[in-house]
Amino acid sequence: MRDPVKFLVVDPLAGVQTFARQLLQSHGFAADSILCCAEPDSALAQGLLFKPDFLITDWFPKAPMTGLQLFQRLREVQPKMHLSLLSFEVTPEHELEADAHGARFLLKKPFTADQLKAEMTRSLEALAISSPGLHRQVQDTMRAARPAARPVLPLIAPQPVIKPGEKVRFNGAVHVAQYVVHRQGETVVQLKGQPGFVPVDKLQPA
Repeated sequence: MRDPVKFLVVDPLAGVQTFARQLLQSHGFAADSILCCAEPDSALAQGLLFKPDFLITDWFPKAPMTGLQLFQRLREVQPKMHLSLLSFEVTPEHELEADAHGARFLLKKPFTADQLKAEMTRSLEALAISSPGLHRQVQDTMRAARPAARPVLPLIAPQPVIKPGEKVRFNGAVHVAQYVVHRQGETVVQLKGQPGFVPVDKLQPA
């Protein structure tokens, strides 16, 4: 049998990560098949091992690694990975570039929960054209989930609590947040120079 379909969601907004995760879980996809990150560097480090089938990412136009560059790097280990993009700025040039990379959709921020739900659902259903085998697995997963009650999806939060590069206070000392990751229903932060991850609710802005 084929491995479960995997999704990597990369967005600086914790609310977008949470909504995308709960939306995918409401379609029947398991929590451990959905990985959420706040920025491209941590997404690349984890994505190279995770090998997602779908990348849903912010454009990250000012980051050292853009969303499109992240997509290109991850395709080295997952050549058939599908791309969807989110961006505060959507110009004709952006649309052409997204099309050139085969993006399933380019959704302009800020967007409503219903808009993201519609685009993601349409993207999954459109797989029949290009990936019949993957499409069958997606359809089987979604069909099996239909009898179950779907969770109430949260509103998209206006901004994350902690951003990479920000100073935070933990155990009485000031640290720098290196990576912010949303996984298994919780947000955790790796502090620069420190091993492991710390739950975001244990940190305070410095």
